[in-house]
Amino acid sequence: MGNKHLPPLIVMGVSGCGKSTVGSMLGERLAARFKDGDDLHPEANKAKMSAGIPLDDEDRKPWLEEIGRALRRSQDAGAPLIIACSALKRSYRDLLRHHAPDVVFIHLSGDRQTLLSRMNARENHFMPSSLLDSQLSTLEPLGVDEKHMLVDIRLAPDPLVEGICSRLP
Repeated sequence: MGNKHLPPLIVMGVSGCGKSTVGSMLGERLAARFKDGDDLHPEANKAKMSAGIPLDDEDRKPWLEEIGRALRRSQDAGAPLIIACSALKRSYRDLLRHHAPDVVFIHLSGDRQTLLSRMNARENHFMPSSLLDSQLSTLEPLGVDEKHMLVDIRLAPDPLVEGICSRLP
């Protein structure tokens, strides 16, 4: 089951923007499987972030490769997949596109204060709010050559997801 014509989707943005919530809702709405990219992090990455230490590119590469492979496998099987993944740098998105050239990035964007208040309200999450500024400084805007949509996180989840669905190919 599922929408076989749906391109692979990456719900992206910094921590606290709502990637998991929006990705899960999109999966339900579009009859597609949702996977939280955080679940694909090696334990060493989770431990590093829990200690308040930002990941470097070397830490992220195996994680991004695994996400890319998951996108490719699902596309090859004709079973669309939505993955929540920060995808902050162009080089990360290029790596993901290497595996899944048709991927569409859905960038959940918001101001620092909104993001910080959301992060501080979360319970039992390995990413401390102290890493938000590191993520914001790492975030590179999507290029015109990257299939994407920019979404304002100030919208409530239901209208936000409805807006995304209306803009998908």
